[in-house]
Amino acid sequence: MRTTVTIEPDVAALLKSAMKRAGVSFKEALNDALRRGLSSNSGVGRKQVLLPGIPMQLRPGINLDKALRLASELEDEELERRLQVGK
Repeated sequence: MRTTVTIEPDVAALLKSAMKRAGVSFKEALNDALRRGLSSNSGVGRKQVLLPGIPMQLRPGINLDKALRLASELEDEELERRLQVGK
């Protein structure tokens, strides 16, 4: 199939590099790149990574329900401290 596409400069540089490295034509380099990119959604060539779980051991009396609010307050306090030091 013949079609016209606009290739951004960074992609064109990558294609030129692939052409030189593999010693192939522009058409072959482009088709190979498209095949790899489009087939990557199928999971081909990807490894499944399993990470070990770590049980959370919270100290008694600590409630994480409002952890984001606490983090925001701590961040605000630190920002205020830095602004005061910079004066």
